[in-house]
Amino acid sequence: MTPAPAMPVALEIAVTSPAGAIVARDAGADRVEICVGLELGGLTPSQALVEATHETGIPAHALVRCRPGGFEYDADELALMEHEVRTVLRSGAAGVVVGALRPDRSLDEDILRRFVDAARSVAAHAEVTLHRAVDHAADPVATAARLADLGITRVLTSGGAASAPVGAATIARMVDAAGPVQVMAGAGVTPADVPRLLETGVAAVHLSAKRSVTGGHAGVSMGSGDDGSGHTVTDAAVVAAARAALDR
Repeated sequence: MTPAPAMPVALEIAVTSPAGAIVARDAGADRVEICVGLELGGLTPSQALVEATHETGIPAHALVRCRPGGFEYDADELALMEHEVRTVLRSGAAGVVVGALRPDRSLDEDILRRFVDAARSVAAHAEVTLHRAVDHAADPVATAARLADLGITRVLTSGGAASAPVGAATIARMVDAAGPVQVMAGAGVTPADVPRLLETGVAAVHLSAKRSVTGGHAGVSMGSGDDGSGHTVTDAAVVAAARAALDR
Protein backbone atom coordinates (compact mmCIF):
# COMPACT_ATOMS: atom_id res chain seq x y z
CA MET A 1 0.00 0.00 0.00
CA THR A 2 1.31 3.45 -0.91
CA PRO A 3 1.67 5.60 2.23
CA ALA A 4 -0.48 8.70 2.45
CA PRO A 5 1.40 11.88 1.56
CA ALA A 6 2.57 13.98 4.49
CA MET A 7 0.34 16.92 5.33
CA PRO A 8 1.92 20.32 4.65
CA VAL A 9 3.17 22.17 7.70
CA ALA A 10 1.08 25.25 8.42
CA LEU A 11 2.43 28.75 9.06
CA GLU A 12 0.72 30.75 11.80
CA ILE A 13 1.59 34.39 12.50
CA ALA A 14 0.72 36.22 15.72
CA VAL A 15 -0.76 39.62 14.84
CA THR A 16 -2.30 42.51 16.74
CA SER A 17 -4.24 44.26 13.99
CA PRO A 18 -6.24 43.68 10.81
CA ALA A 19 -3.35 45.31 8.93
CA GLY A 20 -1.03 42.66 10.35
CA ALA A 21 -3.46 39.95 9.28
CA ILE A 22 -3.45 41.29 5.72
CA VAL A 23 0.37 41.37 5.66
CA ALA A 24 0.49 37.79 6.96
CA ARG A 25 -2.15 36.65 4.46
CA ASP A 26 -0.47 38.23 1.46
CA ALA A 27 3.00 36.94 2.44
CA GLY A 28 1.86 33.32 2.66
CA ALA A 29 0.58 32.59 6.17
CA ASP A 30 -2.11 29.94 6.54
CA ARG A 31 -3.74 31.51 9.58
CA VAL A 32 -3.16 34.13 12.26
CA GLU A 33 -3.48 34.31 16.00
CA ILE A 34 -5.08 37.64 16.91
CA CYS A 35 -4.38 39.24 20.27
CA VAL A 36 -3.40 42.49 21.93
CA GLY A 37 -0.51 43.10 24.32
CA LEU A 38 1.87 40.82 22.45
CA GLU A 39 4.72 42.20 24.57
CA LEU A 40 2.90 40.73 27.61
CA GLY A 41 2.53 37.32 26.01
CA GLY A 42 -0.81 38.28 24.46
CA LEU A 43 -4.23 39.19 25.82
CA THR A 44 -7.82 38.86 24.58
CA PRO A 45 -8.59 41.10 21.59
CA SER A 46 -11.72 43.24 21.45
CA GLN A 47 -14.85 42.16 19.62
CA ALA A 48 -14.29 44.85 16.98
CA LEU A 49 -10.71 43.72 16.45
CA VAL A 50 -11.81 40.13 15.90
CA GLU A 51 -14.57 41.22 13.52
CA ALA A 52 -12.20 43.37 11.48
CA THR A 53 -9.59 40.62 11.33
CA HIS A 54 -12.22 38.12 10.20
CA GLU A 55 -13.07 40.45 7.33
CA THR A 56 -9.52 40.11 5.95
CA GLY A 57 -10.37 36.55 4.92
CA ILE A 58 -7.53 34.71 6.64
CA PRO A 59 -8.58 32.23 9.38
CA ALA A 60 -8.03 33.96 12.71
CA HIS A 61 -7.70 32.25 16.07
CA ALA A 62 -8.33 34.56 19.00
CA LEU A 63 -6.27 34.37 22.16
CA VAL A 64 -8.45 34.32 25.28
CA ARG A 65 -6.35 35.42 28.24
CA CYS A 66 -7.89 38.02 30.52
CA ARG A 67 -4.68 39.27 32.16
CA PRO A 68 -0.91 38.87 32.07
CA GLY A 69 0.90 36.72 34.61
CA GLY A 70 0.36 33.12 35.61
CA PHE A 71 -2.25 30.65 34.46
CA GLU A 72 -4.21 29.98 37.66
CA TYR A 73 -7.63 31.62 37.49
CA ASP A 74 -10.30 32.43 40.06
CA ALA A 75 -14.03 32.03 39.50
CA ASP A 76 -14.55 35.59 38.23
CA GLU A 77 -11.68 35.32 35.74
CA LEU A 78 -12.93 31.97 34.52
CA ALA A 79 -16.46 33.30 33.99
CA LEU A 80 -15.06 36.26 32.05
CA MET A 81 -12.93 34.07 29.80
CA GLU A 82 -15.80 31.67 29.09
CA HIS A 83 -17.77 34.73 27.96
CA GLU A 84 -14.81 35.89 25.87
CA VAL A 85 -14.55 32.46 24.20
CA ARG A 86 -18.15 32.72 23.06
CA THR A 87 -17.83 36.38 22.05
CA VAL A 88 -14.75 36.02 19.85
CA LEU A 89 -16.23 33.00 18.06
CA ARG A 90 -19.49 34.85 17.42
CA SER A 91 -17.36 37.70 16.07
CA GLY A 92 -15.84 35.50 13.39
CA ALA A 93 -12.85 33.77 14.96
CA ALA A 94 -12.12 30.34 13.51
CA GLY A 95 -10.92 29.13 16.89
CA VAL A 96 -9.71 30.10 20.33
CA VAL A 97 -6.37 29.85 22.10
CA VAL A 98 -6.69 29.09 25.82
CA GLY A 99 -4.92 27.54 28.79
CA ALA A 100 -4.99 27.08 32.56
CA LEU A 101 -2.83 25.38 35.18
CA ARG A 102 -3.34 24.19 38.76
CA PRO A 103 -1.07 25.34 41.60
CA ASP A 104 0.99 22.14 41.23
CA ARG A 105 1.69 23.11 37.58
CA SER A 106 -0.49 20.35 36.17
CA LEU A 107 -3.00 21.16 33.46
CA ASP A 108 -6.32 22.35 34.89
CA GLU A 109 -8.44 19.92 32.93
CA ASP A 110 -11.72 21.08 34.48
CA ILE A 111 -11.17 24.61 33.22
CA LEU A 112 -10.00 23.38 29.82
CA ARG A 113 -13.17 21.33 29.45
CA ARG A 114 -15.24 24.41 30.26
CA PHE A 115 -13.41 26.40 27.59
CA VAL A 116 -13.88 23.62 25.04
CA ASP A 117 -17.57 23.32 25.91
CA ALA A 118 -18.03 27.09 25.61
CA ALA A 119 -16.34 27.09 22.19
CA ARG A 120 -18.30 24.16 20.81
CA SER A 121 -21.57 25.62 22.11
CA VAL A 122 -21.06 28.40 19.55
CA ALA A 123 -19.51 26.40 16.72
CA ALA A 124 -19.43 22.62 16.74
CA HIS A 125 -16.18 22.54 14.76
CA ALA A 126 -14.42 25.44 16.47
CA GLU A 127 -10.73 24.74 16.87
CA VAL A 128 -9.25 24.99 20.36
CA THR A 129 -5.52 25.54 20.84
CA LEU A 130 -3.75 25.12 24.17
CA HIS A 131 -1.34 28.04 24.47
CA ARG A 132 2.09 28.17 26.04
CA ALA A 133 0.77 27.51 29.51
CA VAL A 134 1.93 24.02 28.52
CA ASP A 135 5.52 25.26 28.71
CA HIS A 136 5.00 26.17 32.37
CA ALA A 137 3.55 22.75 33.17
CA ALA A 138 5.59 20.36 35.29
CA ASP A 139 5.71 17.85 32.42
CA PRO A 140 4.88 19.24 28.95
CA VAL A 141 5.18 15.81 27.31
CA ALA A 142 2.72 14.14 29.70
CA THR A 143 0.43 17.16 29.30
CA ALA A 144 0.45 16.76 25.52
CA ALA A 145 -0.64 13.15 25.93
CA ARG A 146 -3.79 14.27 27.79
CA LEU A 147 -5.05 16.78 25.24
CA ALA A 148 -6.94 14.51 22.86
CA ASP A 149 -9.25 13.40 25.67
CA LEU A 150 -10.06 17.06 26.37
CA GLY A 151 -11.10 17.85 22.81
CA ILE A 152 -8.10 20.09 22.11
CA THR A 153 -7.21 20.63 18.45
CA ARG A 154 -3.58 21.70 18.81
CA VAL A 155 -0.95 22.87 21.28
CA LEU A 156 1.48 25.76 20.87
CA THR A 157 4.78 25.03 22.58
CA SER A 158 8.46 25.87 22.91
CA GLY A 159 9.07 22.47 24.47
CA GLY A 160 9.22 24.07 27.90
CA ALA A 161 12.29 26.08 26.89
CA ALA A 162 12.92 29.80 26.42
CA SER A 163 12.55 29.31 22.67
CA ALA A 164 11.30 26.59 20.35
CA PRO A 165 14.72 25.95 18.77
CA VAL A 166 16.20 25.32 22.22
CA GLY A 167 13.29 23.05 23.13
CA ALA A 168 13.24 21.14 19.83
CA ALA A 169 14.09 17.75 21.37
CA THR A 170 11.18 18.02 23.81
CA ILE A 171 8.88 19.23 21.04
CA ALA A 172 9.67 16.03 19.12
CA ARG A 173 8.68 13.99 22.18
CA MET A 174 5.46 15.99 22.46
CA VAL A 175 4.65 15.20 18.82
CA ASP A 176 4.99 11.49 19.62
CA ALA A 177 2.85 11.81 22.75
CA ALA A 178 0.08 14.02 21.38
CA GLY A 179 -1.51 11.49 19.00
CA PRO A 180 -4.15 13.25 16.87
CA VAL A 181 -3.53 16.64 18.50
CA GLN A 182 -1.46 18.93 16.30
CA VAL A 183 1.76 20.25 17.82
CA MET A 184 2.78 23.76 16.78
CA ALA A 185 6.28 25.07 17.53
CA GLY A 186 6.53 28.68 18.62
CA ALA A 187 8.54 31.17 20.71
CA GLY A 188 11.66 32.93 19.51
CA VAL A 189 11.32 31.44 16.03
CA THR A 190 13.02 32.99 13.01
CA PRO A 191 12.87 31.74 9.41
CA ALA A 192 16.34 30.28 9.86
CA ASP A 193 14.99 28.01 12.62
CA VAL A 194 12.28 26.46 10.46
CA PRO A 195 14.32 23.53 9.04
CA ARG A 196 15.32 22.39 12.54
CA LEU A 197 11.72 22.62 13.75
CA LEU A 198 10.45 20.64 10.77
CA GLU A 199 12.67 17.77 11.89
CA THR A 200 10.57 17.45 15.07
CA GLY A 201 7.49 16.46 13.08
CA VAL A 202 5.36 19.47 14.04
CA ALA A 203 2.13 20.24 12.21
CA ALA A 204 2.70 24.00 12.28
CA VAL A 205 5.22 26.73 13.02
CA HIS A 206 4.22 29.94 14.82
CA LEU A 207 6.05 33.25 14.92
CA SER A 208 5.28 36.92 15.44
CA ALA A 209 7.36 38.13 12.44
CA LYS A 210 7.42 41.62 13.86
CA ARG A 211 9.58 44.68 13.36
CA SER A 212 9.78 47.89 15.36
CA VAL A 213 8.29 51.11 14.06
CA THR A 214 9.54 54.48 15.20
CA GLY A 215 7.17 57.31 16.00
CA GLY A 216 6.78 56.87 19.72
CA HIS A 217 6.43 59.69 22.18
CA ALA A 218 8.80 61.42 24.53
CA GLY A 219 8.02 62.65 27.99
CA VAL A 220 5.30 61.38 30.30
CA SER A 221 5.12 57.60 30.47
CA MET A 222 1.82 55.95 29.56
CA GLY A 223 2.47 53.05 31.94
CA SER A 224 5.13 50.90 33.55
CA GLY A 225 5.78 49.01 30.32
CA ASP A 226 5.93 52.12 28.12
CA ASP A 227 9.33 53.47 27.15
CA GLY A 228 7.96 55.78 24.49
CA SER A 229 9.96 54.13 21.71
CA GLY A 230 7.12 53.16 19.37
CA HIS A 231 5.41 49.89 18.52
CA THR A 232 5.77 46.80 16.35
CA VAL A 233 4.07 45.69 13.13
CA THR A 234 4.01 42.49 11.11
CA ASP A 235 6.96 42.29 8.71
CA ALA A 236 6.03 40.90 5.28
CA ALA A 237 9.62 39.93 4.51
CA VAL A 238 9.88 37.77 7.63
CA VAL A 239 6.56 36.05 6.90
CA ALA A 240 7.60 35.39 3.31
CA ALA A 241 10.96 34.00 4.42
CA ALA A 242 9.24 31.64 6.86
CA ARG A 243 6.86 30.55 4.10
CA ALA A 244 9.76 29.86 1.77
CA ALA A 245 11.57 27.87 4.45
CA LEU A 246 8.48 25.71 5.00
CA ASP A 247 8.04 25.11 1.29
CA ARG A 248 11.61 24.03 0.55
